[in-house]
Amino acid sequence: MVGLGALGLWAGRDLRFGTPAMMGPGFLPDVICGLLLAIGGFVLIKALVKDREPIGETNIKPLIILIIAIAGFAFLAEGLGFVVSTIWLLVIGSLADQESRWREIAMSTVVLTIFGALVFIYGLGVQMPILPF
Repeated sequence: MVGLGALGLWAGRDLRFGTPAMMGPGFLPDVICGLLLAIGGFVLIKALVKDREPIGETNIKPLIILIIAIAGFAFLAEGLGFVVSTIWLLVIGSLADQESRWREIAMSTVVLTIFGALVFIYGLGVQMPILPF
């Protein structure tokens, strides 16, 4: 967090900051990156002060499944449209949770796909086909 905050401040160093009444193009990035630096510093100090606890075994399978789901969405979105790629994202992504049930996955996929299409495609005007045909 500290590194990302510092990188953001460095990248936006040439942008005019302005004032809260007349914000410049660098105002929001500088404020966000400053907050990121402050929170990261706080977390770093807390981590250095706290007693060390060993990390147990890690399960990398859910991480790989989520990466495949997100990458598939990115690759499928332009060619097959929002609906197909969102269904891919939600169904494949739900495989990362061993306790998920197919009925819940189906219902949440239908609701989130419709909601996402209404918000992003129709509401915000994202330039992406809704269906492949």
